[in-house]
Amino acid sequence: MVRINKVYTRTGDEGETGLVGGRRIPKEHLRIEAYGTVDELNSVIGLCGSFLSQKAGSVHRDKLDLILEAVQQRLFDIGSELATLPGDEYEGQVKVSNEDTAWMEEVIDLMNDDLDPLKSFILPGGTPLNAFLHQARTVCRRAERAVFRLHRGDPVSAPIRTFINRLSDFLFVCGRWVTVTFDEEEVLWMPGKDLPDWRWK
Repeated sequence: MVRINKVYTRTGDEGETGLVGGRRIPKEHLRIEAYGTVDELNSVIGLCGSFLSQKAGSVHRDKLDLILEAVQQRLFDIGSELATLPGDEYEGQVKVSNEDTAWMEEVIDLMNDDLDPLKSFILPGGTPLNAFLHQARTVCRRAERAVFRLHRGDPVSAPIRTFINRLSDFLFVCGRWVTVTFDEEEVLWMPGKDLPDWRWK
């Protein structure tokens, strides 16, 4: 387990940060951008979990809570792996695998079974849970772009790349699934919809 004895170290005051194994690189490095964005994604999924906890207790709510927490655990595993340069891996380091993506695909498929076919794009919003799931989806896409920018010059494992890609699909489907499961309304995109009469006087 990780031990954190002191929050601030003053070692990053000059614009560099330490990786797993001790090597230091600039804070604006693509590697830092990649795992920093994964960390941001983890935070937004935490927000989703906090709004989920406000829903009435049910099997669906409790199972989704388990799924979101499992995703957060995997994102920390990914962050640790991205923070490790080749050659600095340590004994017992956890790495995301193809089995993790297969698990995610199974979750997506089961959720999709509860949904009607999509006839339009979804407007993020409606409820805080739905809105934050869609925000998580967009941050996930940004994390994926950061991972691939890093990958172009410094290879990132295929399981990380595929898991991040599939996670954004999960978050989209999950945003739809919670509206159906918790009897909420989905707001659809209507191309060219007339502007409303907004005047209140």
